[in-house]
Amino acid sequence: MVLGRVICSAVLVVGLAGAAMRAQGAPPIASPTATDEKPLPELHPLIMDLDKNQKAAEAAAENYTYHLHRTIETLDGTGNVKKTETLDMESLTIDGVRVDRTVARNGKPLTPEEAKKEDERIDKEVAKARERRAKADAKDRATDSRGDQLITASRFFELGTFSNERREEFNGRPTILVDYAGDPNAKTKNPAEKAVRDLVGTVWIDEADRTMTRADGHFLNDFKIGGGLVLDIRKGTHFSMSEQKVNGEAWLLDRIDADGHLRALLFVGFTGHFHLAATDYRKFHTTSSIVGTNGVIGADGKPVVEPPPEPQPATPKP
Repeated sequence: MVLGRVICSAVLVVGLAGAAMRAQGAPPIASPTATDEKPLPELHPLIMDLDKNQKAAEAAAENYTYHLHRTIETLDGTGNVKKTETLDMESLTIDGVRVDRTVARNGKPLTPEEAKKEDERIDKEVAKARERRAKADAKDRATDSRGDQLITASRFFELGTFSNERREEFNGRPTILVDYAGDPNAKTKNPAEKAVRDLVGTVWIDEADRTMTRADGHFLNDFKIGGGLVLDIRKGTHFSMSEQKVNGEAWLLDRIDADGHLRALLFVGFTGHFHLAATDYRKFHTTSSIVGTNGVIGADGKPVVEPPPEPQPATPKP
C-alpha cells in the first residue's frame, strides 16, 4: 500500500531524528512523574542507541502480521468532508520484505479476480525490493527491508538541532522526549535528507528499551520529488505516529494520523485527513495466507470473521 508506506517512511524519519512537534491545542498525552529527578541520559548516545534498537525492533516485527485499517477523508474548499474512503490490509513479511496486502476496499472484500491481481502486485513488489537490497548491499549501503536507503544517526546531528531533553511517563513507561528543528542551510545528499531538514518536532523514546514509541512532526516547507510527480507534500502537513509493545517483545505500529496534503506518484494521496490503525497482532511463521477473515473491520476495530455457510436443506430421496 503505497500511501501508507510513504507516510510510515516520512514519520519514521521524524522519529529516528527526534523530529516532531505536538499539534497545537491537542490534549496532553504524557504527564511528568517523580522520575524527573533522575539524571537524564546523554543525548548523543541516546540517539545512537535509538538508531541501533530501531533496527532490532524491525527485525522482531518480521515475526508478526497485523491488520491495517486506513481511512482517508477528502475535504472541500470550505473544510467539510466531501468523500470518505477506507482500505483494509494485512501487513506481513514475505522473503524478508514488509508488505501490506489489500483485502477489502470501502467495506467490500476483494473479488477473486481483484485478489489475484493484488497477489501479483505483491509478488512484483517483493521482487523489486529484493533487487534494490542486492544493489545496495553490493555498494555497502544500509537499507530497510524494502531496499530504501537509510540515514545514519550521525547524519541527523548534521541536518538539525536537538534540544529540550526531558523525561515524562507515556503509556505507563518512563519515556525521554527530545525536540528537534531541521537546519534549512544543511547540505543534503538525497531527498530523504531534505525531508529531515524541513521537519520540526518531538520524539518519544522508551527509556528502558531505547526505541521510538511516538513521533509527531510537520513540514516547514513544500516538499517535492520529481517536481511533485513522485511525491508532493505541502507546507504545514502534520504527521503523528505511535507504536506499542506486543507480547513484551516487539514494538509494532499502533496508528498513524496526518492532516494536510500529500500525493504519491499516481496511486493515492489526500487533501484532508489520513488515519491508519493497526489491530489483531499475530505471530507469523510459515504462510502468507490470512485465514478466517473477510478483510472487513467491524465496530470493535477487529476483522470481521466470516460466518460459516448456512446449512442447505436435504435433498428428498426419490
